[in-house]
Amino acid sequence: MVGLLVHQQRGCTVTDPLNPRHPHTDAATRVERDTFGEIAVPQQALWGAQTQRSLHHFAISTERMPRELIEALLHVKRAAAVVNASLGQLKPEISKAVVDAADELLTGAHARSFPLSVWQTGSGTQTNMNVNEV
Repeated sequence: MVGLLVHQQRGCTVTDPLNPRHPHTDAATRVERDTFGEIAVPQQALWGAQTQRSLHHFAISTERMPRELIEALLHVKRAAAVVNASLGQLKPEISKAVVDAADELLTGAHARSFPLSVWQTGSGTQTNMNVNEV
């Protein structure tokens, strides 16, 4: 939910549909921009450019990242937001947004927003970015 609001605030535009194998292809797309340029992302997807690029570059398996790993990342990001806010290193409103988003995602809401294959680079950067974007 937070991801979609951020995308709307960025003024993303709608373009042509994506690959028909993708779970959100029945909808229009928006244009996301990152350091690599522009990429079309399904309009209703909560992820951004990094996740979309990973879907294209690592489309080698239907095995998805285990839910338990996504939940572990959410717990770490939630805890970091709480601690950093308590130390004055993160604005309270940003901490609250991270905590609220993590809590919502930990309920299982938006589970389809984590579509990446387990087969990625060894560091898991793509999964980390997927969690950040959502």
